[in-house]
Amino acid sequence: MKKLPKAEIKAIIRGADDLIFSGGRSLLAKVLKGSKEKKIYELKLDKSPVYGYFSGQKIDDVLAKVNWCIKNGYLDIEYDYRLPLLVYTPKGWEIEKDIYSDELLEQINEVCFTKEYEFAKQLKDRNRELILLLLDKIETSGRKQYVPFLMEWKKIDYKKVKKRINSVICTLNEEQ
Repeated sequence: MKKLPKAEIKAIIRGADDLIFSGGRSLLAKVLKGSKEKKIYELKLDKSPVYGYFSGQKIDDVLAKVNWCIKNGYLDIEYDYRLPLLVYTPKGWEIEKDIYSDELLEQINEVCFTKEYEFAKQLKDRNRELILLLLDKIETSGRKQYVPFLMEWKKIDYKKVKKRINSVICTLNEEQ
């Protein structure tokens, strides 16, 4: 396999998110294949947004794609004693951060529509880089509809995040 399409790389990286430091290549391949194995359901891996992404392909072909992502520096393997576990490389994390921040932004859009701001509590204690990228995307949107949500979020997060939220609110309120 010489090259993978960007969409397939993104699907593999997104699928790895639930397995970082807890699962390996084979389990990721099963998730991407859409395996009906009991372990997949026990671990709720069937809830992954990319569960079954490669459903029409052979498991060996899916595993080859996962291996390609490892070989090409998107994912890596670290050992916990003898157990090989998936980890993001910096290159893979950059892609996952972008994908995941888009997913969070979609959820925030729904929250802004329903005005049920409890979702803000789920953003606290998330990876700081991810949260700052999410806030950059909100700021870039220029959409004032986010301000009430940001006001609620600001009440519960840490000082550095509050400062960035304040900055985003100011930018959104300044834009016409």
